Amino acid sequence: MAQLLVLTSAVDSEALPALALLSHRTRQIPAEPASLVNAPACDLLFVDARRDLASAKSLCKILTTTGISVPLVLILTEGGLTAVSADWGATDVILDTAGPAEVDARIRLVIGRAAQEQTGAKIQASGVVIDEASYSAKVHGRPLDLTFKEFELLRFLASHPSRVFTREQLLSEVWGYDYFGGTRTVDVHVRRLRAKLGDLESLIGTVRNVGYRFNVYEDDDEHSPAAVIES
Repeated sequence: MAQLLVLTSAVDSEALPALALLSHRTRQIPAEPASLVNAPACDLLFVDARRDLASAKSLCKILTTTGISVPLVLILTEGGLTAVSADWGATDVILDTAGPAEVDARIRLVIGRAAQEQTGAKIQASGVVIDEASYSAKVHGRPLDLTFKEFELLRFLASHPSRVFTREQLLSEVWGYDYFGGTRTVDVHVRRLRAKLGDLESLIGTVRNVGYRFNVYEDDDEHSPAAVIES
């Protein structure tokens, strides 16, 4: 049984009716930054985004910026699904019409994934160690001083070794669908990331006329990078 907290502007009604049919302990409080100061402890946080997507997005960004330590799930109408992107910082989304079985399954899965991440899940590839829990990365034990987007770009590429992504795909996955800048920003961040990787800059490979990939070493002991096709 989990402790659930629902942030909603409709405190006089159930934001997710199916919760009333489950055995979890659920509390609803106003969806306002001031309410977060004395908010009760919880295992999972729901944000009601059914009526005001802009306010819900702002609240999510406040929560993620201040270092929320529990999963964040958005409650949406079907029409609201088109507005959500990665930069909201949400762990998952659920429709307000979802039934008890689906809601309970999502709660278990989201809390379970969070528990695994808190145990220190790391991505290790070609001398790079990425700690997702602490948003830190090291190369052969040397800490990398990365910005948030540089870290997200490195994490995403390292999570899919050898797979090639177009600049448009990277914009969508790392910057989010509502980012209006051009693909040039991907090139800029790749250049900065390579500079910080130093002599391992070739980990981020360029595939001519396609995009970028994370190269894996054929022999980690010799630190010999796989072939890189440069433009």
